[in-house]
Amino acid sequence: MREVRTSISAIAVVLSLVATSAMAQAAPQAPAGAPAATPAGDHTVDEIIVTAQKRSNSLQNVPIVVTAVGRQLLQDTGIKDIKDLAVLTPGLLVTSTTNEGSTTARIRGIGTVGDNPGLESSVGIVIDGVYRSRNGVGFGDLGDVERIEVLKGPQGTLFGKSATAGVINILTAAPSFKFGLDADLTVGNYGAIGGAAEITGPIVGDTVAASLYFADRQRDGYFTVNDGPGPNAAKRDTDRDFYTVRGQLLITPTTDFKVRLIADHTHRNEQCCIAVITRASEGNFANSLVAALGGNDGNAANPYARTAYANRPDGQKVDDSGISMQIDWKVGPGALTSVTAYRDWKNTAGFDADFSTADIDYLPFDNSNSSQFRTFSQELRYAGASGKLDYLLGGFFSKEILQQNTSILVGSQFAPYLGLLFSSLVTGEPDPNFLKTGLTFPFVGGVNYASGSGSVDQFHQRDSTYAVFTDDTFHFTDKLSFNGGLRYTFDDKKLAQISNNIGGGAGCGAANAAFGILNRVNPAAAQQLAAVNGTMCLPFLSPGYNNYRNNQSESESVLSGTAKLVYRASRELLLYGSYARGYKAGGFNLDRVECTIGTAGCAPGSAAAITPINNTQFGDETNNSFEVGEKATLFNRKLLLNATLFYQKYKGFQLNTFNGLVFVVTSVPSVISKGVDADFVWIANNQFTIQGGVTYADTRYNLNGAQLANLQAQTGFLGTTNSRLSLAPFWSASLSGTYTQPIGDRYQARFNLGAKYSSGYNTGSDLDPGKYQSSYVLMNGRIAFGSSDQRWAIEAWAENLLNTKYQQVAFNSGFQNVPTNATGVLDAFLGAPRTYGGTLRFKF
Repeated sequence: MREVRTSISAIAVVLSLVATSAMAQAAPQAPAGAPAATPAGDHTVDEIIVTAQKRSNSLQNVPIVVTAVGRQLLQDTGIKDIKDLAVLTPGLLVTSTTNEGSTTARIRGIGTVGDNPGLESSVGIVIDGVYRSRNGVGFGDLGDVERIEVLKGPQGTLFGKSATAGVINILTAAPSFKFGLDADLTVGNYGAIGGAAEITGPIVGDTVAASLYFADRQRDGYFTVNDGPGPNAAKRDTDRDFYTVRGQLLITPTTDFKVRLIADHTHRNEQCCIAVITRASEGNFANSLVAALGGNDGNAANPYARTAYANRPDGQKVDDSGISMQIDWKVGPGALTSVTAYRDWKNTAGFDADFSTADIDYLPFDNSNSSQFRTFSQELRYAGASGKLDYLLGGFFSKEILQQNTSILVGSQFAPYLGLLFSSLVTGEPDPNFLKTGLTFPFVGGVNYASGSGSVDQFHQRDSTYAVFTDDTFHFTDKLSFNGGLRYTFDDKKLAQISNNIGGGAGCGAANAAFGILNRVNPAAAQQLAAVNGTMCLPFLSPGYNNYRNNQSESESVLSGTAKLVYRASRELLLYGSYARGYKAGGFNLDRVECTIGTAGCAPGSAAAITPINNTQFGDETNNSFEVGEKATLFNRKLLLNATLFYQKYKGFQLNTFNGLVFVVTSVPSVISKGVDADFVWIANNQFTIQGGVTYADTRYNLNGAQLANLQAQTGFLGTTNSRLSLAPFWSASLSGTYTQPIGDRYQARFNLGAKYSSGYNTGSDLDPGKYQSSYVLMNGRIAFGSSDQRWAIEAWAENLLNTKYQQVAFNSGFQNVPTNATGVLDAFLGAPRTYGGTLRFKF
């Protein structure tokens, strides 16, 4: 299939080149020596148009912190998805973990960990007016993008549910009534090859236009895989293998009525994404257990050798399809806009959960581990002006059906591993005769866990959201105006859970019984084992979930909104102060939840320890945000210089933590984020442009002693009452410069260099010091040579030019966090290494 798709991509590019050549021959030729065409007039920052308030407006007239990236800069910096976008946006950090469906975007240090689909995203993603409910759902090739806007601070008043931290607003290019054809072919290291082609033009005169985009991109993995005895057969991991197709129709029967139809489909089938060891356990204790079983989990001293260990398949398969229709109708004194959309996204993913060649536990790469979102949404709004009032009224409805399947199974060496673990914890070192004796638990008795036993869970969640909203601006004078917005949201969720166990949880039942006996005959030994009895009866092994059924529901109705006072001091200076209240709905932890061993009422071996907690609900998340800012336009409209002070207080911050064994969702009472955002764009002339910015964000927990103790008990949190959040750097700065040099009359060279600096931050939700990532710089570069009319170009490029080594997310390795999380084995998902290659572009 890969070879067939590669051939299709190559044929598409060849056909586009033939078409381009034919049409170029048919077109009138400029006389020899004629000067190349140049844009009429000089460019200014006034040309930067955004839709941050659901109306097209100059960036300098919008009282919101917005980083806008246009089509040319997106191409120059090689941006194809939201993870690439972070290089150009200060204050934006995007990470992914076990698969790219678990992608998380953070703004000013705030985001929602994407590993649990029960949590919506604090950073909303909107593509062509359609809200995507999770960051991972919005991850993929963006195609021909006209502009991307990163809006910071709460944006839910206009952009729908969630978005307490901000919005990434993506606008793709609409079909053109002028015929055009674009094609590119790219090759690079790691065996990268890819192509894309788009054709656009009129179908029926000046009434109907269409466009069709197709891209196919493939690349070998960054990691070499040692699969031990298997059954994993992959030798590389974190590869790329996907195609996407996107078709559009633009119908304009009159100048007052416009319809835009978009249909798209993306398919990915990849080995992705694997982690490597970054910290061995204290005294190499846990690693020695893996070695005693004949396995290997890597060299913690050299993780960037990018050699990974996994004896079970690691993969992701994603199908993302959708259709949308936007109608714009100028009727009465204003304009009516309707956006109707349906999307179907499914991700199937599995991986070796112990990240070693020992066969301890794994998630099968099949439909038993999958997430599917089917979403219908409808937005209707009317905007206009009357006298001194600009008004917008609207309504929004969405119906989301989420199907989450989860299965965690134990391997053939799970029971021997626990046997070694128990022996080690009791005697202080592994029993040298253990593997010869065949005993399972030398100090407990014949407890066994059959290979392939474990959990089988199904979660079916329905989420209905209704909202009405308004956003209005009253102009007191030509200089002073007030913008106010309100949104009333009603959110209703219903969850049905069906759980069962392969093996009926027999191992846990036997372990509990053995523990009870040991506690009677040797209480001292039992106390030594109490710390790990919870491991033997983890929720995915618990008989409490045999034939388990649970139904939950919750409803919320919330008023949110914004108020902004705007003063136009001069044509060159805009001042504003704003307040916004953001809201993100509560939900349910889509995981098995039992009491935490060691907390009150949850003794090892007790009935409570294996009794499901039926209420897995967590509350909503709100953000009260205050900003004071200025937008300056200087040097004859050539320089844009914007700065904003912000203070944000979150209540009920939804924290998702992986403690090495299970995901724990908790609501943090208070988080405070404060700092400054600054952005600039300097259009020196038509040849040279620089864009950049800096964000300082001090984002911290705001807890009292009791709240801290509760968080520590629930999640194994290692921070303090006012620790910085994970993945929240103090400083973040970006800078990108583009220079175009004419060469004679017909050719030009184009140079782009972009860099992103992040100060140090912790990458783990529990703030284990071993998960700290030091400050680093990412840099991309591109050199292009081509015709002055941009009909063709040859480009050489590099991403992560400095080959910076950095971690995306570090986490506690499953079943190796002994004796405590703070001294156990750590694994991490690494950032991509340096990639480089060349691109050939043709355009007509």
